[in-house]
Amino acid sequence: MIPETSVKSRIKPGNSSIKQLLWLGLAAGVFFIFLALILNWASSNSDSTQSSEGVDITANSISLALDQEPPQLDSTRTSDAISGIILGHVMEGLLRFDKNKQLAPAVAERWEITPTGATFWLRNDARWSDGTQVTAHDFIFAWKKVLNPATASQYAFFLYPLKNAEAINSQNLSAEALGARALDDLTIEIEFEKPISYFDKLVAFTTFFPMQESFYNKTQGRYGADADTILYNGPFIISEWVHSAKLLMEKNPHYWNNDSIKLNAINWSYITADTTAKLNLFKDKRTAFVQLDAETLESALNNRWTINQFSDGTIFYIEFNHRDERITRNYHLRRAMQLVNNSNELVYKVIKLPGNIPGVSLFPGWLQGEHQLFRQEYPPPAHNIDIENAKHHLELARKELGLEEFPALVMLTSDSPTARKQSEYYQNLFKRTLGLNIKIDLQIFKQRLAKMLSGDFDLVMGGWGPDYQDPLTFGDLFASWNIQNRGRYNNPALDKSVRIAQNSLEPPIRMKAFADIQDILYNDAVIIPNYERGRIYVLDPRVKGLVRRIIGADPDFSRAYLVQEPAGDD
Repeated sequence: MIPETSVKSRIKPGNSSIKQLLWLGLAAGVFFIFLALILNWASSNSDSTQSSEGVDITANSISLALDQEPPQLDSTRTSDAISGIILGHVMEGLLRFDKNKQLAPAVAERWEITPTGATFWLRNDARWSDGTQVTAHDFIFAWKKVLNPATASQYAFFLYPLKNAEAINSQNLSAEALGARALDDLTIEIEFEKPISYFDKLVAFTTFFPMQESFYNKTQGRYGADADTILYNGPFIISEWVHSAKLLMEKNPHYWNNDSIKLNAINWSYITADTTAKLNLFKDKRTAFVQLDAETLESALNNRWTINQFSDGTIFYIEFNHRDERITRNYHLRRAMQLVNNSNELVYKVIKLPGNIPGVSLFPGWLQGEHQLFRQEYPPPAHNIDIENAKHHLELARKELGLEEFPALVMLTSDSPTARKQSEYYQNLFKRTLGLNIKIDLQIFKQRLAKMLSGDFDLVMGGWGPDYQDPLTFGDLFASWNIQNRGRYNNPALDKSVRIAQNSLEPPIRMKAFADIQDILYNDAVIIPNYERGRIYVLDPRVKGLVRRIIGADPDFSRAYLVQEPAGDD
């Protein structure tokens, strides 16, 4: 629970004498000196989890830094990676991903999926952080809340495989028509809208997490806003949350698999996007982990730290705004900018970070196809840089739009050093090759998300990480109904291919649909792929059990543990 804000009383002179004030001041000074000594002694002789050390063996805790303040910890509404990391440590769905990146039982101890539906049997020892049982009713309540249009969940479409879910979300049916019901406290029965081949992979995702109705109602619309407005059912609870400053997780004593959780606390002691600041925190042993960028890699190498590498499955790209009021709705303008794109130059000369791969498609190279990797079975269209042809398309765009000259285009991006470097590269590229002026709109994480949703941009530097292990996690991103389609691209041919991929159970048919989507995205210049992200990071050698994964919360410290300082380490 977050401590209540203390109210400090003030001594008002009024009729008090100067002597009385002096005596009060002296007494207060002595008291606070004495109190400081007591607190200092207590902190040096306790197992407090609030230690500023990156690793506190005595308290069995670690300290870390978050890139940003979590924008939304209501699991029915969240849509960003930062919130997903936090929720992945404090909440749990029917299934989860284990250390081997495989689906494993979570609140559901067993399940059965057929072409027409699914049944999940919940374990009877799953508990909320207040000690009450997690029930099937908690899942049904959460799912209906996701589909309630008033929730404005950006991931409501994740539940569309449930019968009548889309109609409910579109206000064409009442929530009672949902094809999901609690047969009893421990059994969930689901009826599918249509056969689906990947449903088990969906239910591990954040949007399918449970929520206790009675607790939610008590928060009076503030659910997820503070540490004490969330009821937890995962390995940890948030015991303190100082917004924009720190967030403290402590081991959840009511978690059903408590014996598998070794850390007493995970203290996200710092919230900053400054990569140099985060490196210095790690260097001073105030944090146990830091992800590196091009600016901090050299320093890490100079310190002779062990550098770890991991590909996180995320693809980055420039997305155009296709709304009627934006000139980027024009195909020839988009095509001109696409033809001058050089992802190799961006990755190898600008970002210069090991592990990054030049972008060639919305579908990253790690995705599995029918028999081998998807892009091996269906290579993306060949991209050839052609500045002269680009200029030709630019002139066609100018005439079609009826412009004397092009206005400055607004490119929305985040305020991180890496994003700033990329946006400046493209600003220079489009000016140098096409004479286009780009106005860079740098925004903090939360504000950038808001502007993306409202369409306040011409171009946006975006990215997408996989939510589940199927090509559809990328393939439906630019469907006309998908709220994550920030530029509101609308193409019936693409929509048709998405529906085929959603509804077919035949791998060859599904993969061909994804190939068609890949072709449309390039041929219609819907996006400009930038790169597939590789992560490099350093980790305190006393921390073991960190899981890096493409699917699910990443990084995942929920089952990490500590060892003594290895011999020979400083």
